[in-house]
Amino acid sequence: MGRHQGSDTHTGSAFRARLALLALLCSILVPLLVAGLRSVLWALVGIAGLAIAAVGVWWTLAHTGALRVLGLVLSVTAPLTVLALYSASGMLGPACLSLVLWMLAVASARTALAPPRSAAGRVEAPHDPWIVMNPRSGGGKVGRFGLVEKARAAGARVVLLDGHQDVAGLATQAVAEGADLLAVAGGDGTQALVAEVAARHDVPFVVIPAGTRNHFALDLGLDRDDPAAALQALTDGVELRVDLGFAADRVFVNNASFGTYASVVADPAYRDAKLHTTLRTLPGLLTGEDAPGLRMRAGGTSVGGLQALLVSNNPYLRAVDAGRPGRRERLDSGLLGVLGVRVANTAQAARLVRGGRSGSLLRLRADEVVVDADTADIAVGIDGEHVVLPTPVVCRTEPGALRVHVPRHRPGKPLAGAPADWPRVARLARGGLFTHGRGATATEPGHGRKRHV
Repeated sequence: MGRHQGSDTHTGSAFRARLALLALLCSILVPLLVAGLRSVLWALVGIAGLAIAAVGVWWTLAHTGALRVLGLVLSVTAPLTVLALYSASGMLGPACLSLVLWMLAVASARTALAPPRSAAGRVEAPHDPWIVMNPRSGGGKVGRFGLVEKARAAGARVVLLDGHQDVAGLATQAVAEGADLLAVAGGDGTQALVAEVAARHDVPFVVIPAGTRNHFALDLGLDRDDPAAALQALTDGVELRVDLGFAADRVFVNNASFGTYASVVADPAYRDAKLHTTLRTLPGLLTGEDAPGLRMRAGGTSVGGLQALLVSNNPYLRAVDAGRPGRRERLDSGLLGVLGVRVANTAQAARLVRGGRSGSLLRLRADEVVVDADTADIAVGIDGEHVVLPTPVVCRTEPGALRVHVPRHRPGKPLAGAPADWPRVARLARGGLFTHGRGATATEPGHGRKRHV
């Protein structure tokens, strides 16, 4: 039975790998067949448009006055001009088709390389579950979804936050009074505070996505649109071992951000006027006297002059910015993800279109990261909450520290896929032609060890 299932899994991955390579090849062939060698020229036009747009975005964020207006104009008109040129030359349709094929190739490659989900066993229901709920989180999701009544019906003790209470202290007291499971219905910042207590006392932890973004719940595979569904973990749950990140002595379940984003969040006006506050403060943070000038050391890598640094509890597959960092493939790799940004001028902004090869973006993985600055203290955004920590700040990971209970049948779908590693995809596609029906080796995401199926 296990051998048959392993063969089916391997065959499916090999098929997706071959589909990824086929789609990638077609994405290259489509413009070549339509325009021949002229397609290279059109590709260069597209890259130039992206570079000019990147310069425009940089001027918009890093400057004020006329340069900001010009940057806004460039960031909008550059891509529109490229689209107009493509349309006038009859290349818009082939370019769009090529882009769709490329996206299909990347998606297929990621799913082909995704590790199979382990079949976790059902856990015993807790006898005395305790849940803290923030009625204000997520625009009032606690009341809107009737979470208090549903939790109490499931046998849980419920504590409602009504101000600046010591959440970690409440959780510690609950464990002392006999709670054998801790849960949070609130934002990621509150999740981190209670998760630290749960890990310290080795009691299970349940995430109820009642916050605004709920990144942690998303990567656990929970349905963020139906927070009440997470309560099924109290009666019909399975256990996952999840890593925890630490910035000094502060726990984070998602990430700790340093530099521009953390400084913007620290502004009292940010909560009520996010966009206005960001546009007002970024010029000084990027190019002015307020620019943080971060330094980072991880393993044998040392980098200075960073304007922003994101240290995540397990690496993100891709990161747009610190506020929308993307998705994590897994939460039990035992590694921190590191994303650094260093852009000092328009030339470096233009090179950003090259992604990780631009020299302005730093991406790596490490089990410890040391962040330093020229000041005695530094602002840090820990799961979106502003704190100030003394420098240097040592970020580390504690593998498998947290026992998370999730519903056995999770309505949400966890991310399936790893970053596209084309040499691996090619080997998988080639191997799939010859290994059909044979046993395969898979990695159990929950344990990080290999098993034969």
